[in-house]
Amino acid sequence: MTQATFDMDAALKALREGKDLTGKEGILTPLIKQLTEAAMQAELDAHLDNQETPNRKNGGSPKTMKSPAGRFELTTPRDRNGTFEPQIVKKHQTQLTDELERKVIALYALGNSYQDIRTHIADLYGISLSNGTLNAVTDKLIPELQAWRERDLEAIYPIVWLDAIHYKIREHGRYTSKAVYTILGLNIEGKKELLGLYLSDQEGAHHWLSVLTDLYNRGVQDILIACVDGLKGFPEAIESLYPNTEIQHCIIHQIRNSLKYVASKNQKAFMADLKAVYKAATLNAAELALDELEAKWGDKYPLVIASWRNKWPTLSAYFKYPDYVRKAVYTTNAVEAVHRQFRKLTKTKGGFANENSLLKLLYAGILKASERWTHPVQNWNLTLSQMAIHFPKRLDGHIDL
Repeated sequence: MTQATFDMDAALKALREGKDLTGKEGILTPLIKQLTEAAMQAELDAHLDNQETPNRKNGGSPKTMKSPAGRFELTTPRDRNGTFEPQIVKKHQTQLTDELERKVIALYALGNSYQDIRTHIADLYGISLSNGTLNAVTDKLIPELQAWRERDLEAIYPIVWLDAIHYKIREHGRYTSKAVYTILGLNIEGKKELLGLYLSDQEGAHHWLSVLTDLYNRGVQDILIACVDGLKGFPEAIESLYPNTEIQHCIIHQIRNSLKYVASKNQKAFMADLKAVYKAATLNAAELALDELEAKWGDKYPLVIASWRNKWPTLSAYFKYPDYVRKAVYTTNAVEAVHRQFRKLTKTKGGFANENSLLKLLYAGILKASERWTHPVQNWNLTLSQMAIHFPKRLDGHIDL
């Protein structure tokens, strides 16, 4: 079989004329074809040299290959006995490298639709990919996601934030709303780490107990502070497994919920008085401001005031810390930032065909978001020192102070 030799002069001429190195009609495509076929011929030669029974070359069979440099016809060599198993390009392989798959996953993680990904790949490489192919590539995230959800966790997390985001998922022929509960932890080094994603159509102590049991079984022995948005049943569930964990209800969620019951004409004045409560310098000042809030607004909005009174022990927990610690724990903004990333990925999706189609997209978003979590949060050393004081002996063996 005669192989065409790569024409270097023609390639240089094409390069001077401004033609693309890769993609459709790419300059390098013939060279990649030539090198690949030469390598496979060398594989066959080595295979024949090691044969004990008579064997010889038996021509080749063509197949279309997809590569980052473009699509080309590759001739795969054969042997007479049919025992040759090429390794550089396996028998049913149609992609030359996994670079295309990495590109597809990267585009997917940015929230691109399959149509957008197809267009992008076609523009770059001159390759047409079907929805089935794209689905097969992105489905490779599912076992990776499962391994991530079952991985071992650290023994202690000084701060954990928890929040929920809702999506429509198709079940039994109709779309139902389900909540994705996201648990974001701050590890002993002060770096953010997403501990888990939990999909559920229910809340309550029983559900949260299963979530926390999962964390416990994966190695989490202690949580110092858990920041939550008022989810029903969560404080009771965490107390059953982590009785020494301090609960901090999210102030921002409490404010939003309060304003739902305040007439729009009174919201500005009410917020000015409420701000004196949650922005107070000390716990004593905050409690005095809450008394004044009740004296002024209690008759008009008794349910709102009662909510603040009933949750005060967990709403006010952050007052014992200095400002740089308060900023980290008084709100669930840290995990809400993760949810903003999720919304960017899913904003064009009205609903999802199944749970896996949602979870693999969110997992791709997690991988993208976590690329930025390489440094400790601001003032982490000071924060850790404060926690060592407020939670005596709990950090022993985990840090050097």
